Amino acid sequence: MGHALTQREKTLAGTGVRFDPGPVGRLDPRARIAAACLFGVTVVALSGLPALIAALCVSLVFLRVSRLPVGPTLRRMAMMDGFIFFMLALLPFTVPGDPFFTLWGLTASWQGLIQAVEIALTANAVILAVMTLVGTMEPVTLGHALYRMRCPETLVHLLMFTIRYIEVLREEYLRLRAAMKVRGFRPGTNWHSYRSFGYLVGMMLVRAIERSERILGAMKCRGFSGRILLLQEFALSRRDHLFGAALLGVCLGLFAVDLTWP
Repeated sequence: MGHALTQREKTLAGTGVRFDPGPVGRLDPRARIAAACLFGVTVVALSGLPALIAALCVSLVFLRVSRLPVGPTLRRMAMMDGFIFFMLALLPFTVPGDPFFTLWGLTASWQGLIQAVEIALTANAVILAVMTLVGTMEPVTLGHALYRMRCPETLVHLLMFTIRYIEVLREEYLRLRAAMKVRGFRPGTNWHSYRSFGYLVGMMLVRAIERSERILGAMKCRGFSGRILLLQEFALSRRDHLFGAALLGVCLGLFAVDLTWP
């Protein structure tokens, strides 16, 4: 399934720049998935600012070790922050507590501001860790690793097909949009534009169904019986055990910081 992805799209955290995954790329994919889950649960369980700042520093270390390009990666992080910015901006005005400042008659509280900072630190630490540990895998490798970790086979197949054909649907959308532009379509705030975009979505769904039927027929011709044979084998090495032990120690250290400096 990875054959349909360009070199820039080979990883889930594709930044448009080719990079050497470094030491992280040499770890067993199952260890990386388990590490991301363990670190994410640990960070979400933290409540103090010092511990959350330390967790964000650990994520930055993961970024450094993974050798992801810093600039494009942080820009993708900023896109995620844009989704939660308005929620964080409203928290100081909606959480009761000690007054901090007043804006347009609304009073912001210190407690609300601290909550917003904590949520921002938690989200950025977790997402950055997931991007560096799991996002640097090829999609097919991620699917194989999840299957070897006894995840439901149907969900693994659904994940692999989804990743494979999102790009196909994007290319279909670009072709339809190009055809509309050639015919002189210019979007605007009028019913003609709304109907045209409705037809565009409808045609994408129709073509997606037709293409799925052709793909299913091609897979059956190649002997597909409802299961995808996974030929990739994984084996935990000494490096993986050392990484797991070190991460466990880091997580315990974060809990200790959280209890010592709440």
